[in-house]
Amino acid sequence: MKGQSAERIQSLFPVLLASLLVLGTAQLVFDSLKSGKSYVFRYYGKPEKLRKSVFVLPEDRMDESCNLFEGQWVWDNVSYPLYEENSCPYLVKQTTCLKNGRPDSFYQNWRWQPHACNLPRFDPLKLLDILRDKRLMFIGDSVQRAQFESMVCLVQSVIPKGKKSFKRDPPRKIFKAKEYNATIEYYWAPFIVESISDHATNHTVLKRLVNLDSISKHGKSWEGVDVLVFESYVWWMYRPQINATYGSMEDVQEYNVTTAYRIAMETWGNWLESTINPHLQKVFFMSMSPTHLWSWEWKPGSRGNCFNESYPIQGSYWGTGSNLAIMEILHEVLQDLKINVTFLNITQLSEYRKDAHTTVFGERRGKLLTEEQRADPLNFADCIHWCLPGVPDTWNEILYAYLLQSYQNFL
Repeated sequence: MKGQSAERIQSLFPVLLASLLVLGTAQLVFDSLKSGKSYVFRYYGKPEKLRKSVFVLPEDRMDESCNLFEGQWVWDNVSYPLYEENSCPYLVKQTTCLKNGRPDSFYQNWRWQPHACNLPRFDPLKLLDILRDKRLMFIGDSVQRAQFESMVCLVQSVIPKGKKSFKRDPPRKIFKAKEYNATIEYYWAPFIVESISDHATNHTVLKRLVNLDSISKHGKSWEGVDVLVFESYVWWMYRPQINATYGSMEDVQEYNVTTAYRIAMETWGNWLESTINPHLQKVFFMSMSPTHLWSWEWKPGSRGNCFNESYPIQGSYWGTGSNLAIMEILHEVLQDLKINVTFLNITQLSEYRKDAHTTVFGERRGKLLTEEQRADPLNFADCIHWCLPGVPDTWNEILYAYLLQSYQNFL
């Protein structure tokens, strides 16, 4: 009997040894995973902590019958501005009016109030959840760059240090919220189609040449982007005519701006129809950002501009800086598209804001104005660009409302 027991123990010994080895290996793997040093993480990356998804409630969304673009500016120094100028490190000197010496901050405290409904309160966490694993890209000129910076400032404060990044990759700027794997990007393309002004920093201002049928170089950077927000206006309006090519790059002709703009928008429309997946991508187009170059338009008999203005225009107003022919061209081009592009008509609501431009508290050709230049606002005030916080924040509140509208909750 003793011999048989010894034989049994001897036969079980390899099984016990193998079990101990398996248990020991499993413990090592478990400890390695806990410590974060496992080769699995080295090859495949560490899994992200599951963050509870934000749930969009019916009351978060706007009424579908509501026109967000008709309303009035209401004084609100309790809930506005939505962020502080000095709390956002991503603003360029062109927009930091207070830091640059502007004596008043009233322009920050106006809230856009639609007539028939309320604009949804901007919630950065909800926007980041909407953008989870997605890319939002603003495409256009320096006005569009301000809208990009505004959006970054609106969300960055809720993201912990080390969980966000910002890099310049000309002609792009890229802000990333790492925990959400979401990016907010900007792409410099002042005419949308290609031109000799496409260098992100060293672009010619006075001499303009547009390639009306060329867009593929830009388009490669736009392919697959989940939310595209386009804008193009001010760069077209330098003179009534513009030099452009169509077909041959050698054949430069002078076009009426409206004719050239229509051709360029049709080129853009063709690119959209051949490239965009309407089931996966959303496309928006911002209407023209108004200018306030001549104060006689809102104050008859005066000879100034937007400098030293502290309050919005009251009552109906449409400045000559906003071209109705361009608006009509955009309407016709968008109407003819086979895919849906949401037109955000921010022109009228921005027309009232003669008080919100950078005036002499911004940059000119990359440098802040000198004291001598600031003393001559008639020649040096910038009545095109906007201070931040300011009007572009409202544009983003409206964009956010539309993104909320189409967001699907996942339980």
